[in-house]
Amino acid sequence: MAKVSVIPARQQVQVIDGVSRERKKRVCAYCRVSTDTEEQLTSYEAQVTYYENYIRSKPEYEFAGIFADEGITGTNTKHRVEFNRMIEAALAGQFDMIITKSISRFARNTLDCLKYVRLLKEKGIGVYFEKENIDTLDSKGEVLLTILSSLAQDESRNISENSRWGIVRRFQQGKVRVNHKRFLGYDKDENGELIINEQEAAVVRRIYDEYLGGLGYKSIALKLEAEGIRNGSGKVKWHDSNIKQILTNEKYMGDALLQKTITVDFLTHKRVKNKGEAQQYYVEDSHPAIISKEAFQKVQEEIERRAKMQGCTNETRSRHSNKYAFSGKLICGNCGSKFRRKRWGQTEKYKKYVWICVNHANNGNEACDMKAVDEEKLKAAFVRSINKAIQAKDTFIKTMIENINNVLESRREDAELQEINTRLEELKEQMLNLVRLNLRSGLDSLIYDEEYQSLEQEMQELKQRKAAFDNTELIRDKALKKAEEIEKLLSSRQELLKRFDDYLFTEMVEQVRIVSLVEVEFIYKTGLVIKEIL
Repeated sequence: MAKVSVIPARQQVQVIDGVSRERKKRVCAYCRVSTDTEEQLTSYEAQVTYYENYIRSKPEYEFAGIFADEGITGTNTKHRVEFNRMIEAALAGQFDMIITKSISRFARNTLDCLKYVRLLKEKGIGVYFEKENIDTLDSKGEVLLTILSSLAQDESRNISENSRWGIVRRFQQGKVRVNHKRFLGYDKDENGELIINEQEAAVVRRIYDEYLGGLGYKSIALKLEAEGIRNGSGKVKWHDSNIKQILTNEKYMGDALLQKTITVDFLTHKRVKNKGEAQQYYVEDSHPAIISKEAFQKVQEEIERRAKMQGCTNETRSRHSNKYAFSGKLICGNCGSKFRRKRWGQTEKYKKYVWICVNHANNGNEACDMKAVDEEKLKAAFVRSINKAIQAKDTFIKTMIENINNVLESRREDAELQEINTRLEELKEQMLNLVRLNLRSGLDSLIYDEEYQSLEQEMQELKQRKAAFDNTELIRDKALKKAEEIEKLLSSRQELLKRFDDYLFTEMVEQVRIVSLVEVEFIYKTGLVIKEIL
């Protein structure tokens, strides 16, 4: 295995203290190279020398220092020490202008670039990009910067995608890389291969045994904590989630599921759970097992069995977050206020739960004369309502699709959206060509400004129209997804409902309008309204 050494960046900053307070513009420079090759290092030293000489040669400038990051990626500014120090110094009023070679040297993504340019601009500090001939304090500077920055951003995206290709290639070859530092039960040998840490592995085996013996996540966590046993992070504090993670991690049986998470944004490097967006790779017997495959499978079956006994799975448990099914869904037909739950009766024999209008409860009959509604009557009314839908599911689903189509845009409008996107790309290309032509040939300023403003105005109008379509697409996606879920839910019901089902109510009903003490309206998420008598 090749030995990889990391050469840390050298901080090379020359700051002149006590700069003159004359009218000269205090100017610093920012330099950066991406790698530590000899050729790049030469470029790095050359940049520092060039900008110091350049600033000192200008009589209207006063040299205020050089800030330089070496060997640090430009994708984001988080690890660029000298860049961040320069921004702090600028905001503290130590200089008036920053000079840098190009947008890609300053920042490789539009987000960071515009963020810092605007921040500096608010303080009256300009950034001059030599290659692009852009001064951010110029009236057109930021608009031009937005366009040109997108080109630099494409470069960073390509770099990110190339790196990702290398990772996926390792996955395809079955090469497993695991961070063992927080992985209870394993260490790494001198070759970087996983090996069992027997002392920690005993804790893992104990967790599996105790779960199969009948203990729950919380009970196991409390026992381990009471005995002072440390978790994978080296802490004595155990949580339910620690236990569940150990019991559901396939790596403990010697296998590895690769690409469980994916990077959704090459700029922020944010990772989310892979729910089918990217291909996954399952490697069997990739490393020594602590738990047998049979024991691991028994635990998964026991987890599922316990979930069913509790009346829910992981999926349904996450969907239903309100304390009661009716919470937040009951609306007063008189005043529009919501309802809250209340217990009536002091003894168990006479106890019952009702739902009362919040406005009536807080402000009395003068504000709203709606009386309390019996919870059991509401449940019975829903059972009758949903059974009507189940009995006529084909009609119910047909009505649902018709309602969705009534509020969504037609295919003609989809074609119109495509035309908008095409025209926006054309305008962007025209603006870039105009900027390039101006940089090369120096167009008449009046002609340039007139042409540029015309393109910009059309682009802004198209963006506003596109925003309206984007909102429609969001509604479309949500509605169609919900329609599929409801159709699947109804299709799976072969028998009529005999008693109230919290999950079915939560998934199907958008709102319940309490018309009176004897009448309610169930407003389904499909748009259908079914009236029932209490």
